[in-house]
Amino acid sequence: MDTLIPAAHPFRRHLDRVATLGAHRPWTPADGPLPSLYLSHGAPPTFEDEAWMRQLHDWARDLPRPTAVLIVSAHWESAPLAISSSRANTDLVYDFGGFSPVYYRMRYDTPDAGDLARQVTALMPRTVHEHGGRGLDHGAWVPLKIMYPEADVPVLQLSIPTHDAGTLMSLGERLRPLREQGVLVVGSGFMTHGLQFMTRAMLAGHVPGWSSDFDHWAADALARGDVDELAAFRDRAPGMPYAHPTVEHFTPLFVTLGAATDPTGPIRTAIDGYSMGFAKRSFQTT
Repeated sequence: MDTLIPAAHPFRRHLDRVATLGAHRPWTPADGPLPSLYLSHGAPPTFEDEAWMRQLHDWARDLPRPTAVLIVSAHWESAPLAISSSRANTDLVYDFGGFSPVYYRMRYDTPDAGDLARQVTALMPRTVHEHGGRGLDHGAWVPLKIMYPEADVPVLQLSIPTHDAGTLMSLGERLRPLREQGVLVVGSGFMTHGLQFMTRAMLAGHVPGWSSDFDHWAADALARGDVDELAAFRDRAPGMPYAHPTVEHFTPLFVTLGAATDPTGPIRTAIDGYSMGFAKRSFQTT
């Protein structure tokens, strides 16, 4: 619980800052469809990075408070397609190790997401199984706890059933109508994620060429709306396979693009730069 977070912890200072901002204006139909988002989510150390937390929260505040959030995380690869528990206050998944005990005591008790679960199920061509005991994993709750720390928005997680770009684009397209209801559709990964190639120099702030080259390539392809180039990242992107020795942190991007009104249209970069040498580029569609 947040009451157990030490007063000197950076996340406590984040919460204190947020408390001074006043109520977050809720979405209304007059706002039109919300954008879909791709965000680089980080791990528990994100709660210690005050600049990154400010970026994430300011991004959330730039948008109306959504009616609900549907998030696809790199950390739940499951086919056939499934959804997390829609019940309020489901226990989180602490799918990380070696961090301070404070992170294993954190909770994110969001409201019941049953309405969103029914909407998502209705949009799918096949039955979608709800895992009644599965809460949000860190790819979902870490960034959302920073963006919406009041925990007043229902959240549902959708599994990533494949890494085929075309199939994920089609999945995103099916989710597109949710945006018209004020639902924020989010793909959560990391723009570069070569954890097995991390070095001490990266921890000290060095950005390896494979990370910056991949990031610049992706930024250029996104700016041009070149979905075909992005889909061929395994073969065409510089920095591969170091940037993504496994691809699950990049492919949620295709759900984000599929949910856009025009997947080839302009995007707005909300966050760029690097953390421990990895590109944390995050963006929204229109």
